[in-house]
Amino acid sequence: MAISVIVTYISIHFNLGYNLDLTLLSIAIIFPLVFNIRGAFRRREKALQYLSKYRSALVTISFYLKTSTVMSEEDKKRTLDVLERISDETVRHLRDNKENVEAVDEAIHDFHSHIIELEEFIPNKIKDRVFRYMNDMQEGFENVFAINIHRTPRALKAYCLIFIYIFPLIYAPTIIYNIGATHSDIVVYFVVVVTEFILIALYNIQDHMEYPFDDIGVDDIKLENFQLHRKEYSTRV
Repeated sequence: MAISVIVTYISIHFNLGYNLDLTLLSIAIIFPLVFNIRGAFRRREKALQYLSKYRSALVTISFYLKTSTVMSEEDKKRTLDVLERISDETVRHLRDNKENVEAVDEAIHDFHSHIIELEEFIPNKIKDRVFRYMNDMQEGFENVFAINIHRTPRALKAYCLIFIYIFPLIYAPTIIYNIGATHSDIVVYFVVVVTEFILIALYNIQDHMEYPFDDIGVDDIKLENFQLHRKEYSTRV
């Protein structure tokens, strides 16, 4: 925004103006921006799908194990504690946007070892179903993990950002040439600044949507809804 104001001032002061077709230039900026926004939105929707599958598998596993009439209450409680640990570590990992997933892997491994230890107390039919849903849980997490660490094309984002900064240098003299003689300088400032605001707003929307787990943007995923035991949270406006 500051660049837009400065460039417009310099262009007006030195009477800089030229007739340039902005159609191609607009396509060069708007098309990549829209492409990135759509890509970020699809990543967010896929993450919601995988998180739903992940949580449903967690809940189903806990329900199956609760039905065991052979397991002691202490073993059932320990099993639920390990499942809740997996849930909490997953939320913590996604919210911190870290590539290190060791804590989640360790929690899943501990749960697997715990099931093996209780093998004699779990009917084979239930055990087979538990392992099948563990596969669904692992698959859901791995997909969300991949979405979290692999972003939309960084080169394309850099390209958009560079052109957004360069755009006022081309746009301001063109606006001065087209409307500068018939309108006041305030109108020129208004058109240039509003156009730049739209571009940078679209870029920021895409940037926030690309990190849907950090709980910063207004459209971020509410990870609390996908924990094993859902917790109350304040509704964000």
